Amino acid sequence: MNDQLLLGGRAFGSRFILGSGKFSLEFMNAVIESGGTEMITLALRRANLKGNESILDYIPKGVTLLPNTSGARTAEEALRIARLARELGCGDFIKIEVIKDSKYLLPDNFETIRAIELLTQGGFIALPYMYPDLEAARRMRDAGAAAIMPLGAPIGTNKGLLTREFIKILIDEIDLPIIVDAGIGRPSQACEAMELGCAAVMANTAIATAGNVAVMARAFKLAVEAGRAAFLAKPGRILADYAEASSPLTGFLED
Repeated sequence: MNDQLLLGGRAFGSRFILGSGKFSLEFMNAVIESGGTEMITLALRRANLKGNESILDYIPKGVTLLPNTSGARTAEEALRIARLARELGCGDFIKIEVIKDSKYLLPDNFETIRAIELLTQGGFIALPYMYPDLEAARRMRDAGAAAIMPLGAPIGTNKGLLTREFIKILIDEIDLPIIVDAGIGRPSQACEAMELGCAAVMANTAIATAGNVAVMARAFKLAVEAGRAAFLAKPGRILADYAEASSPLTGFLED
């Protein structure tokens, strides 16, 4: 089945995006291979380590880089980080993170919209991290976003799809790929997001903190694939609140 994720004019066979912020570099290659991921996020500070090893040394060729603007508090700061990432050879994909809140690390949707406008004018493929809000998502789409990346729960909490109903609204109303970012703590939650209709799932903390990171990466890969298959299969709707036998109960005892 040819079911590819289309982003910024590129086609991806995997719908599992790996966040790299908490990984030890020596585990990176094994996690990427086990997870089958074709796109990985990275913070600029890990790609530009003067005199030290760079995360870029551990990412296999052919994997698309998705640098983020972590640390940006304004649209202008996000643009500056994106330009630096491009100069380092990270390409034109950029995950926009504009966060002013230091306690909950919730994204600033309004400043993010400004950042999308600036980055798309500069030729970047913008994937904004956002708090799931329909009107904000519409403005991000109109500003030129290539996808919308709503949080499932606050960053690093592993609490799953706390914003499930709002994400479903975005899936129904926004004609862009919806990629759940942040808060996914278990493969079952990734599967749920995909079955809901999300185009992809990104995970970081849940894998980086696992006892066996490679095995957990593979579990996420399989969960994303299972959820996508379930979505494409279009599960039947619940028709009643009472039980209904899956096999006929009449006639089989008659003479």
